[in-house]
Amino acid sequence: MIAQRKFFRASRAKCFLVIAVAIMFGCADSSVPAKAADTPPKVALIMKSLANEFFVNMQRAAEAHQAERTDIYTLVANGIKNESDLAQQVALVDQMIARGVDAIVIAPADSRALVPALVRAMQSGIHVVNIDNRLATEVLAEYNANIPYIGPSNRQGARLVAEYVLAQHEAGSEVFILEGIPTAANAKERKAGFEDAVAAADMALVGSQSGAWDQTQAAQITAAVLNRYPNLKAILAANDNMALGAASAVKLADRDDLSIAGFDNISAVHPLMREGRIDATVDQYGAQFAIFGIEFALEMIAGQTQMTDRTTAVKLVTPADLDQ
Repeated sequence: MIAQRKFFRASRAKCFLVIAVAIMFGCADSSVPAKAADTPPKVALIMKSLANEFFVNMQRAAEAHQAERTDIYTLVANGIKNESDLAQQVALVDQMIARGVDAIVIAPADSRALVPALVRAMQSGIHVVNIDNRLATEVLAEYNANIPYIGPSNRQGARLVAEYVLAQHEAGSEVFILEGIPTAANAKERKAGFEDAVAAADMALVGSQSGAWDQTQAAQITAAVLNRYPNLKAILAANDNMALGAASAVKLADRDDLSIAGFDNISAVHPLMREGRIDATVDQYGAQFAIFGIEFALEMIAGQTQMTDRTTAVKLVTPADLDQ
């Protein structure tokens, strides 16, 4: 009888212990809702410069892609209006960390400033994919971070369009470069591509200045440059927004002998290309960037891919190509 009492006391104690442990772990989990196994992963798309048609088209393409795949993933699309508003883009990354997304696909406004925030995301278990503007490899190395990049060879694309435009002028002709934001990797690469073409064509590079990807700034810079260099023959703009700004200043100056190159192939430059006011641009298939990034992120979530960069295509677009 005594042995039975001891047995029941021991059994009862074990039961209380099991219940206590269950309650303890149950309470710990209640603050973080468990994700159902059949819940589609949540992918955040963080864009830059939604005032730019190029990135608006990219986001719309991503939204259309997700609308046809609602059972595969959910999409949270965000972006900044002003490409220089780095603090806001960092804040968007932190918001996505707080929301517990499964992956972030980002077109960073700056190649260096976004890295710490993206490392925080990775430390929270979030997969990160870099599109459009490559993150600085040396900064990633400082954090021992590997973030795959999907995008074109900006240097190759810039050289391609510059070679086409400069072929219309004699050796020694004066050329000016409108750069993007200097800390952006794609701005540096495009400038290098322009410089490659200028050197190969034996042209005279009279100057280079950042228009910060902005149409108004590009127009103001171009107006000043035309006054300073009355014999200028070509302007190489690192994106179509700046090419549009340059074209407006050239028109006001009544300089129909001057050639302009752009980059991005947004629809807004097509009328000016048909009029001969912008000579060529580069199609980097930007509308597909976000889709490529999302599909890559989904592969990463499923453990189906290696974290390696993927280079996308570039294509020269001239007025002759517009109606094909």
